[in-house]
Amino acid sequence: MILKIHANLCRQIYFYKTARCYLCPLSTSKSWLSTKASPLGDTNILLMGPPGAGKTTVAKIVAHKLGIPVIDIDIDVLETTWKMPVAAKLATVGGQRFLEEEGQALCGFSASGCVVSLTGSNPLHTEAMQHVTQSGLVIYLDVDSDDIIQRLDRMKVNRIVGQAAGVSIRDILLYRKQFYEKWLDLRVFCGRGDTVEEVVEKVLLAVERYQKRDEETYVSTRCDGAELDGHKTYFTNVVVEGLAADGGLYVPKKGFPKISKKEWLRLVSMTYPERALVLLEKCIHPLDISASDLRTMILKAYGSNFSSERVAPVKHLIHNQYVLELFHGPTASFKDLALQLMPQIFAHCLPPLCNFLTLVATSGDTGSAVLSGFCQLTGADRHRTGVLVFFPEDGVSEIQKLQMMSHKAGNAKVVGVLSDFDFCQKAIKRMFGESGLTGSLAVEYGTVLSTANSINCMGSVVYHASAYLDLCRDGVIGFGEPVDVCIPAGNFGNSMSAVYAKQMGVPIRRVISASNHNRIISDFLTTGEYDLRGRPLLPSHSPAIDILRSSNLERFIHHVSDGSSRLVKELFTFLDTQKHFQLPKHLLGRMRQEVQAGWCSEGDCLAAIHDVCTQTGYLMDTHTAVAKVVADRLLDGSCPMVLCSTAHYGKFAPAVFKALQIRDIPQDPVEQLKKLEISASRPGVHAEMEKCLRDGGRRGHSVCQADYSVLVEEVESMIQDSFLKVV
Repeated sequence: MILKIHANLCRQIYFYKTARCYLCPLSTSKSWLSTKASPLGDTNILLMGPPGAGKTTVAKIVAHKLGIPVIDIDIDVLETTWKMPVAAKLATVGGQRFLEEEGQALCGFSASGCVVSLTGSNPLHTEAMQHVTQSGLVIYLDVDSDDIIQRLDRMKVNRIVGQAAGVSIRDILLYRKQFYEKWLDLRVFCGRGDTVEEVVEKVLLAVERYQKRDEETYVSTRCDGAELDGHKTYFTNVVVEGLAADGGLYVPKKGFPKISKKEWLRLVSMTYPERALVLLEKCIHPLDISASDLRTMILKAYGSNFSSERVAPVKHLIHNQYVLELFHGPTASFKDLALQLMPQIFAHCLPPLCNFLTLVATSGDTGSAVLSGFCQLTGADRHRTGVLVFFPEDGVSEIQKLQMMSHKAGNAKVVGVLSDFDFCQKAIKRMFGESGLTGSLAVEYGTVLSTANSINCMGSVVYHASAYLDLCRDGVIGFGEPVDVCIPAGNFGNSMSAVYAKQMGVPIRRVISASNHNRIISDFLTTGEYDLRGRPLLPSHSPAIDILRSSNLERFIHHVSDGSSRLVKELFTFLDTQKHFQLPKHLLGRMRQEVQAGWCSEGDCLAAIHDVCTQTGYLMDTHTAVAKVVADRLLDGSCPMVLCSTAHYGKFAPAVFKALQIRDIPQDPVEQLKKLEISASRPGVHAEMEKCLRDGGRRGHSVCQADYSVLVEEVESMIQDSFLKVV
């Protein structure tokens, strides 16, 4: 009960803070007053965008549909003030003076409950925008540059600020984009060739979405669409709470948003961060994270910390197979794609007056990726967040272990457990379910437990979409043509992300889940029975997928059962008590339509590494090799196959040496990497991983028995060492 009160207080503080950020007080001096009810009350709808974006026409139609006044800054403010056409003013005073006088005129503007069409150059004047945004919601018409240039050419426009000999319209649009990104509240992302009517509809939908935050909530996979404890669960709550109180996983109540073909086509030419921004804005309500804040986070997450400018490039492997390289982040694994972003989102969503300890169970890659991400936090955010990582002491590679131990953040700790990943994951879920434990931590130390599970799928959706778009950009396929995706499967989160990408409109034909010889997912999708009885976890050359209890299957069952939380709860409660469950036959058929599965022996895994390197010069890690073997068995040649390469080969050097039949292996991990790098022509060295191993040193770490009470003691000790006790 204490924890619930504490959490509710945090929610109330957050909602108050959010409201203050967005519902700014209106000017008391009003030149334009609406006599009809605007959907936003007295707040104006401010349409912003470059010249040629269609702001004036769109504003007129939107205002007509809403039955409220429309104001064109060019005609109703500037030309009225100057007593001359805008083009004549620009020609008379020149660009710099024009911007100043335009800004001064806008500073005297006041309106209420209207649709306002800003000029293309208004956002270049800081003082004017600070004034006008106090009374309005700024909607950025993000129109394709080619569409704008064609429209301006047809209109023979020659009155754009900055237009001069040697300066192209494209250069002006690119320069101004930074200002539009600075001031927007909502982005209307226009597809290539969108009509005025389509843009108008998007504006109306954006306004409606902004108003109806209560409809953009999350539910537990185990709760029948009802709100837990009578509270709506927003994105911010999901980020901070991690796991649902009933033991389930959070999913968007209405699923992931569908994106039109025209919008996908426009994304083809964009960079990875630009794609991430557009896609995540559609998934995250602007009252949870503003567009400008999200942009800042994304640019930081996917910048110089990735060794490839493309972040997650797609490379041709052999025949009709392509490799999606997800290992260019700082810890050389696919987890970086979500976990360089997630800690920033987490820090942004934290309510005041609370400390948070993020508990992580890892089979190898998540641990170092979480630590790397949280170590980027600064100031108060870093001081009031801690990370505690549990990993199977004998179930990760030596380099994975060294990577985790190399991080030196004050509020971070790694603990090896003398058991497997499933035990670590189950222990953490149990802690979240014990109100006595979580309540005492909240009361004594002002500390709330969280986990990194619930939003990682969202970040992973981006790279599946981006891979498809890269194939379109490179001419391998045209948009709409199908691809297959083969993914090494452990906790099933990566596979689930591909399913969600398909839901958003990415033309993925088959999601193929590839297991090693533990093959729990392969067996489940073959028989419909999830059976852990008497089933030992077998060590493998691909330890990151040495998992028997794949937690994200819960999301998959929820997805294929059309959100039947009652069924999900029954199945996983039975799994907890009886160690198995049987899926209804009709749902098994639906699962197989979405995901196919296969498994790979240890020998076949090593043989694939050797054969591919011999034929192509490309060196795969063991997990990618598992995907390659399964993909070869299921490949029908009718469409490209994308293999998700989830880690750099250097993280599993001993197994790769064995596959390549190389002897005289160096003992030092850095020397192992150097020797492997001369054995293949691609991919290249992973400089950040080498630097981490070279500079991090061999720091010690705690090792504990497979005893739940001992893990609880580690949590309590971590909190006592990291956070001050509440007096």
